[in-house]
Amino acid sequence: MKRTVLYETHVQMGARMVPFAGYEMPVQYDSPKAEHRAVREAVGLFDIDHMGQVVVSGFDALPFLQYIATNDISTVGVDESQYAIMCYADGGTVDDIFVYRRPSDYFVVINASNRSKDLTWMQTHAAAFADVTVADVSDKTCMLAVQGPQAQATLQHLSETDLNTIPFHGSTVTAINGVPTFISATGYTGEYGYELYFPAEHAVDMWHAILEAGETYGIKPCGLAARDSLRFEACLALYGHELTADISPLEAGLGFFVKFDKGAFLGRDALLKQKLEKPERRLACLEMVDKGVPREGYPVETDGDRIGFITTGMYAPTADIYAAMALIARDAYELDREVDVMIRGTPKKARIVRRPFYTPAYRR
Repeated sequence: MKRTVLYETHVQMGARMVPFAGYEMPVQYDSPKAEHRAVREAVGLFDIDHMGQVVVSGFDALPFLQYIATNDISTVGVDESQYAIMCYADGGTVDDIFVYRRPSDYFVVINASNRSKDLTWMQTHAAAFADVTVADVSDKTCMLAVQGPQAQATLQHLSETDLNTIPFHGSTVTAINGVPTFISATGYTGEYGYELYFPAEHAVDMWHAILEAGETYGIKPCGLAARDSLRFEACLALYGHELTADISPLEAGLGFFVKFDKGAFLGRDALLKQKLEKPERRLACLEMVDKGVPREGYPVETDGDRIGFITTGMYAPTADIYAAMALIARDAYELDREVDVMIRGTPKKARIVRRPFYTPAYRR
């Protein structure tokens, strides 16, 4: 098991540690519901240093990224960012990524569970380009997330930059708590907030400084449980659940991030064929009608026939419902239709509802 540089800090603070993506990570400090509520109503601090960070540079950096990603990276200006997906030739998902354009390179964030696979994938395809370097800087970089309505007020106490000048999905380099930091107005909770990237040796001091700065705003350190329920309510995909090697971005409802008119990219032919013929499966949101907790992998049925399976399911604290995202047959999808979630072999009624369960702050 790997550990982030904040492992000892989490243990000292009483966090419950669990295995996740090859790391020992904090799943909760307080109750997951309290941490979830803190992010929705105030501010939460997350250690997400298990994520991977890759710098892509060189004259061919842009054409390389255009080739391996589904989105149109050419539209990203300096100090802007973009969500994208890397696909196999058959349209299945390698990983979903965030790409930041900086003045002299691109900074790419990848999922922790895919770090080794993604690097091999990227470096293998980089070999076809004359001048591109793919460098893993994960071990030298600490990544924290500060999320919630009071995230800006919290970090402003520590920042040399007026954070109002950073638009949503924008980024800059500034001093946070006196440390040179790459800061982006991005996140994975459905709330406005920031992600911070800085030299790993400053992690402990930065962690405590942020908690102290946010004390008057009700800040809480948050674990993986709250991170999962927050992203779930906003219906944000998680690799290994809504996206896998067997689930394409079109099936996952992420067609907006697939730009067919930008030219050739890995998986384009398969995805275009899928789009024209319409995917046989699609992502659906389910709200439980009967009592029961839908869990990943549970079958979804109608009249005894299996139509799909749960990709993520749990209690949604803000919406105050038990709910799930499921991959089901396209012809079975109909709003308000009742389906059966097979919970330990027993059918429990659920209803197909609109996505998402909680409207993110940046979409209101």
